[in-house]
Amino acid sequence: MAPEQLFQFILSISILVILHELGHFIPAKLFKTKVEKFYLFFDPWFSIAKKKIGETEYGIGWLPFGGYVKIAGMVDESMDTDQLKKPAEPWEFRSKPAWQRLIIMLGGVTVNFFLAWLIYSCLSYFKGEKYYDNSKFEAGIAVTPEGEKMGLKTGDKILKIDGKPAERMQTSIMNMLFANNVTVLRDGKEVTFPVNEDGVAEVLKANEAKLYFSNRFPAVVDSIAPNLPAAAMGLKKGDKIIEINNQPTQYYDQVTTALLQNAGKPITVKVDRNNQVETLQTTLGKDGKLGFGINGALAQKELDKTQVVKSYTFLESIPRGFERTIDVLVMQVKQFKIIFNSKTEGYKKVSGPIGIIKQMPETINWEFFWSFTAMFSVWLAFLNLIPIPGLDGGHVVFTLWELITGKPVPQKVLENAQMIGVIFLLGLMVLIFGNDIVKWITGRF
Repeated sequence: MAPEQLFQFILSISILVILHELGHFIPAKLFKTKVEKFYLFFDPWFSIAKKKIGETEYGIGWLPFGGYVKIAGMVDESMDTDQLKKPAEPWEFRSKPAWQRLIIMLGGVTVNFFLAWLIYSCLSYFKGEKYYDNSKFEAGIAVTPEGEKMGLKTGDKILKIDGKPAERMQTSIMNMLFANNVTVLRDGKEVTFPVNEDGVAEVLKANEAKLYFSNRFPAVVDSIAPNLPAAAMGLKKGDKIIEINNQPTQYYDQVTTALLQNAGKPITVKVDRNNQVETLQTTLGKDGKLGFGINGALAQKELDKTQVVKSYTFLESIPRGFERTIDVLVMQVKQFKIIFNSKTEGYKKVSGPIGIIKQMPETINWEFFWSFTAMFSVWLAFLNLIPIPGLDGGHVVFTLWELITGKPVPQKVLENAQMIGVIFLLGLMVLIFGNDIVKWITGRF
């Protein structure tokens, strides 16, 4: 874990927590509600720094898992109910009209949503968007066995996912994992097929969520492994494999398929060497491996041919920022389809802070940083709206109940619900951190 990774994570979380809590703090102040504490990070037992200004103590805790504002007269995660046993004061949260309490509770997620919108709009305007265009994959895609189990085939051209045009490779890779059906151009015909959940499960288990399909590229040799058939037959760096046992191999995926089909057998390989065709012979082992590495730079060059750079004017960037925010929100909601699915076992892939830090670039990359911050801001908004006591969504549900029925939820019910919610969230935190620690120890990050 590089210091730059940790720095980017803490800076991003700090920005998000401070702005989220300001979303609660500002309306609370506007409605003349007393805010006792405003903390970046949590401070069980002690804090790194604190200072009281007016009626509010501002501080920085030592546990970097979030932050909080402690509003007087409110049942929150601190479970400080002593004040609630006394008659309500006019400056307490519980004394305010239900509509004011609702605005205070929704303030955090509202800030998170608009922050993401602002960041995505700025990224679209200042940086534009780069993506690989599926329609430019002239030879279609190369598919791993896990991708084939999902229903894809090598040579497919991706057209639609759940009936919507699939233009971008990067988003298609993720969207397909959550999709019901995919439409491809296969052998000159449009084919629509349901996504096989068993295939999605295989993709996740193989840690290939980003690799189950890619562009097709020629098999140009870059390196030769010693003591394997490639070395024995005289294969050289720069050779382009064009035929195996009279079977044309224009692309690398065709080479790997032909090798597996001829595992344990003698093979005749034709290569293009300096624009001359050379014929080589060897016998494959039972694993079907020839023993050569491909030219990764060439593969990337072929992929770069499909790259599109899209620019936006200032006026175009604003709706585009909103669209990107909604796209991220929809994708996060869809993730629950595989996280809680017994087949896909997506819950085993959920990462906590350690996993997230490991995903950060090892050098400071501000474009990635702001893109991550926007994505995480949407994620925080979504999570906080889940109607679980202990989260903003739980308070919102109880307040909406009061607005609809005209009767407040009994104080004892609020306290018990909050206790259950806190226990649940702590248990979830232990599970996620435990998963992180196991991955770290076993080297699976």
